[in-house]
Amino acid sequence: MSTQSASVLYDVPGPRARTRNRILGLLGLVGIAGLIWLVVSNLADAGQFDSALWSPFEYTGVQQRLLNGALATLKAFGLAAVGSLVLGSLLAVGRLSDHFPVRVASTVVVQFFRAMPLVIMVFALYRAAFGAQPMWALVIALTLYNGAVQAEVIRAGIHAVPRGQAEAAYALGLRKTQVMGIVLVPQAVRSMLPAIIGQLVTTLKDTSLGYIITFPELLWQMKIIASNSDGYPYIPVFLIGAPIYIGLCVALSGLATWLESRSRRGATRRSTTAA
Repeated sequence: MSTQSASVLYDVPGPRARTRNRILGLLGLVGIAGLIWLVVSNLADAGQFDSALWSPFEYTGVQQRLLNGALATLKAFGLAAVGSLVLGSLLAVGRLSDHFPVRVASTVVVQFFRAMPLVIMVFALYRAAFGAQPMWALVIALTLYNGAVQAEVIRAGIHAVPRGQAEAAYALGLRKTQVMGIVLVPQAVRSMLPAIIGQLVTTLKDTSLGYIITFPELLWQMKIIASNSDGYPYIPVFLIGAPIYIGLCVALSGLATWLESRSRRGATRRSTTAA
């Protein structure tokens, strides 16, 4: 049966097609290898791989700059993450409200901030109100944009909860706000946890937009280190800064996986106990 399904859904390539695919794949690999060689050779000609360019990182001041940048990045991310989740929950509930004005207002807010480019919001808030406090321009912009996105994620999760859950809650005499806060939203958050964490990873990476408003997060500190060092060691700075970003994102993704597995174990344990 599986063979018949495969033959219906996917035509197995013949000898000529397999040969053509191998040739195209080989040409693609050659093209990628050539592009990598061109980039590396240009960087080498510019002296970006000289061992002397790594010497600034031996100084305590440079190491402290990287640490300060990572801490500033985490601070902005933490504030924006909490704010976006709270705002997203409120907007999701508002979009599902029985009151027409609340539903329309929530929809307008969500659609507006989802459509607005994040970099424009960051720069506009910085120029309009937070010139002396760039961190808050970044945090508020991240909260508004990612809160609108999280609202759609949570709303989709609420719609995915079986209707019987809400009907049973109404049968017990719960009000709409109680049904949302006690029954629907918690289940929606658990079911949509991977998507929520994925958007939080995006929030973490978007903190690098603080660079354009001189907020001293990690990318800004990397730029300052490269600019103030002899030879402009952008490649060494990249090779040190990029793993920090990657490590933070991987740690957040690992936390999401752990929370999801724990939530599933808890749900399985409760089902077993009820049975």
